[in-house]
Amino acid sequence: MHDIETLVIGAGVIGLAIGRALAMRGRDVMVLERHGLIGSETSARNSEVIHAGIYYRPGSLKAKLCLPGKNQLYAFCAENGIAHKRLGKLIVASNDTQIPELERLHRQAQDTGLDDLVILDRRKLADLEPKLDCVGALWSPSTGIIDSHGYMLALQGSLEAHGGQVVLNADVFRIERVHHGYAVQVRTPDSDETPLTCRELIVSAGHSAPSLMAEIEGANAPKTYLAKGNYFKLQGKAPFSHLIYPAPEPGGLGVHLTLDLQRQARFGPDVEWVDDIDYDVDAGRGDRFYNAIRSYWPGLPDESLIPDYCGIRPKIAGPGEPAADFRIEGPEAHGLEGLVALYGIESPGLTSSLAIGDEVVERLDAGA
Repeated sequence: MHDIETLVIGAGVIGLAIGRALAMRGRDVMVLERHGLIGSETSARNSEVIHAGIYYRPGSLKAKLCLPGKNQLYAFCAENGIAHKRLGKLIVASNDTQIPELERLHRQAQDTGLDDLVILDRRKLADLEPKLDCVGALWSPSTGIIDSHGYMLALQGSLEAHGGQVVLNADVFRIERVHHGYAVQVRTPDSDETPLTCRELIVSAGHSAPSLMAEIEGANAPKTYLAKGNYFKLQGKAPFSHLIYPAPEPGGLGVHLTLDLQRQARFGPDVEWVDDIDYDVDAGRGDRFYNAIRSYWPGLPDESLIPDYCGIRPKIAGPGEPAADFRIEGPEAHGLEGLVALYGIESPGLTSSLAIGDEVVERLDAGA
């Protein structure tokens, strides 16, 4: 006998979506979170964009999960009253040499099943966003924005309504294999240590997942890298109605403009490789933003950007390496019955979260 049938480590947006999917299928589920509130690390520090599924290689997990995840997410928001809006996105070419990249992205998106993108010339782009100075753009009408905190609260509510539970201030610091299952050692804020046993274990711990899995024989946990993304807020109102992204750059999607649900504009994230997690924004990095932004919005006023916030991407590919796919590894990958570990769940993780929950359930069932 185990303390609980299924444990999920991590109550970020992915862990909550997985816990909900498991609870909806009748499993006895507990989600453990080391902090005093849900979604306080990577899930709370992103651009809150619902991605269309443009950038991902056909056949990859990102491509497989983003498109259905997007549709599931829009439906979930509508059904649960989560604030969101389909603003649409423009991926812009600031010069003619970037047009082939837009055309490549268009073809790639079509190969993954995304068929609503449109290439715009300078004139049509000017009709949509007259303040841009670009030679063309790729228009994505199904890109949107979401209240990510409201979404996570709704996931938690749905999980609990189906009999699952979320336990806060429960820091898992060791995992061991035991007879027909797993034991996790949990530390509370009072430094008490409690063992919990389960038949099934899902490690959705973001930055901590590889270190938790490192001592489990056969798990083959990847090396991780920390890529900090800084955001700067625009003082005053932006003259734009849509999300604006430059052509992609190595390590990220460039310094883009996003709008929140109050139409406040922010720019970012950049890519800053770091050795340790800290959430301070270096105001000096804003100097680099001006040139990047003025490549597509030359009218950006001087001294108009102020530091906003930052996030740390849980990457499993380092500087100069090709972007890595999601790694979702169940018994089919490591041979460990009842165990699924998730690594490198960065963008489009939030968009894909409901589809990721379904994927984890499928892998557990297939390995049972």
